[in-house]
Amino acid sequence: MRFTISGKNLEVTDSMRKAVTDKLGKLERYFAPDTKVIVTMSVEKDRQKIEVTIPLKGNVIRSEQVSNDMYVSIDLVEEVIERQLRKYKQKLVDRHQDGSFKREFLDYETEDTDEIQIVRTKQFDIKPMYPEDACVQMELLGHSFYVFRNAESDQVNVVYKRKGGTYGLIEPEI
Repeated sequence: MRFTISGKNLEVTDSMRKAVTDKLGKLERYFAPDTKVIVTMSVEKDRQKIEVTIPLKGNVIRSEQVSNDMYVSIDLVEEVIERQLRKYKQKLVDRHQDGSFKREFLDYETEDTDEIQIVRTKQFDIKPMYPEDACVQMELLGHSFYVFRNAESDQVNVVYKRKGGTYGLIEPEI
């Protein structure tokens, strides 16, 4: 695996670099040797955050973990990525996106106990509104996201609640 490790508001020390390569290096048993792993570590107040992105053919495996200790964040991110790999392995194989994985990982049989099931379908009228109004509506409903038709672009958009009390807007590419 090829690591690209960077820091934001933080100088990446040799011990941090070693901890990342040692911990995430355990994932080598899943990936081909030329798989790229992008790691960004950052500090905001007392929050030690690590973001790991592993781009694959047609897919991205990503995890972001925050704690008050960078080494704890590194441990958490490795566990989450390993869990994601085991959970979605069959779906990746079915879609023939297995070029980045080692054959031993793909051949190993796992139980597909976490099968995704859609248990409810909702239909609702999408009214045109501005993103700020959609955020207010989302808060009134107590939801973490809200689908609406943007009054400016007449396209379906989504607003969502982000960590830290801010909001995000998802717009389709044209």
